Amino acid sequence: MRILLIGGGGREHAIACALARSPRTEKLYCLPGNAGISEVAECIEGSVMDFEHIAKAVKEKNIDTVFVAPDDPLYGGLVNRLERDNVRCFGPRKEAAIIEGSKAFSKEFMTKYNIPTALYRTFDNYDEAKKYIEECPLPTVIKADGLALGKGVIIAETRDDARKALEKTMLDKAFGNAGNTVVIEEFLTGKEFTLLAFCDGKSFSLMPTSQDHKRAYDGDKGPNTGGMGAFSPAFVYSEEVMKETVERIVVPTVNGLIAEGRPFKGVLYFGLMATENGVKVIEYNARFGDPETQVILPLLKTDLTSIVDACIDGTLSDIDVEWEDGCSFCVVMASGGYPGKIVKGYPITIGDLSEDIKIYHSGTAFKDGQLVTNGGRVLCVTTKGKTIAECREKVYSEIEKISFKDSEYRRDIGIK
Repeated sequence: MRILLIGGGGREHAIACALARSPRTEKLYCLPGNAGISEVAECIEGSVMDFEHIAKAVKEKNIDTVFVAPDDPLYGGLVNRLERDNVRCFGPRKEAAIIEGSKAFSKEFMTKYNIPTALYRTFDNYDEAKKYIEECPLPTVIKADGLALGKGVIIAETRDDARKALEKTMLDKAFGNAGNTVVIEEFLTGKEFTLLAFCDGKSFSLMPTSQDHKRAYDGDKGPNTGGMGAFSPAFVYSEEVMKETVERIVVPTVNGLIAEGRPFKGVLYFGLMATENGVKVIEYNARFGDPETQVILPLLKTDLTSIVDACIDGTLSDIDVEWEDGCSFCVVMASGGYPGKIVKGYPITIGDLSEDIKIYHSGTAFKDGQLVTNGGRVLCVTTKGKTIAECREKVYSEIEKISFKDSEYRRDIGIK
């Protein structure tokens, strides 16, 4: 197979490593890639949203399959565009990717198909939204409707916090046009976890559970980020919880998308909360999560290219997707100031790490032969082991060997 992977973050580095391991991969390209990805794939310059440039590269490089990893090109319709050229694509079409691309759509979808989620109201008028937050229960959650790099969610503890969050989202356009419409919803309490599933448009295959850490600072403080660390499996995992999740959430979601004429092919992401009143959906994503991918794919035993083919061809039920026993764990090293204003271009120094440690590059580049920072999230330090505690000790004992100016990372991943 000659594969083009779309994207350039830590998620894509993990995917690239999994694809490169396959004996079926003849040649792997990545657009745009990063410094780490360039070690396992040939990187092509360009924007993930320049669909014509991507289509041209597919023809020039004689690509067999395109793996679309990020949310923006999926919701923007890259799969639809490439399929017009009869290109095999892994990832949902725009019509199915709306499950992530519009939170208003996803909430209405869940209501229609009786999928448990938080109570909510949707507003595209600032004055009406402002009036509602003066009377809604606190804390409350204010979400930009569209895609916002995982940062368009604000938890407001007080009325003043809610007012500021609404102004930031709808008036100041902190998340761009994604904030033209907002969803204001009930604040759920419980144990959060993530479940991903490979889907082929009619059937699904579940991956191991995981738990992400969205808040920027220790103790789940600070603003929401794209994710500061993760581990697998989630602590909340049990056969009872999984049975409930599959029956009340996964099956109705997959079947509901089919009923809506939006069959889903690719990776469907369920952000979940195990509450006193059962498991509820916090959010959907239409692709692999970041950094969940960095702890899930290292546990995959089955050839990823075979799974990709099965999802595209609608034959996923014909293969047995196998996973390693044990645990996986990662901590994200970020640039100072993330998720706000950051400075790029600082040299990165990586010492002599244990062979048990795998580093996935998120925001890195080479400048005059030197590895430098090139984004908010820079590196994802990952390991595998028998227990989360063992993995946690490995990562935190090695992470000090990695340095760049103003680096930040959470020191409490895996203990809440």
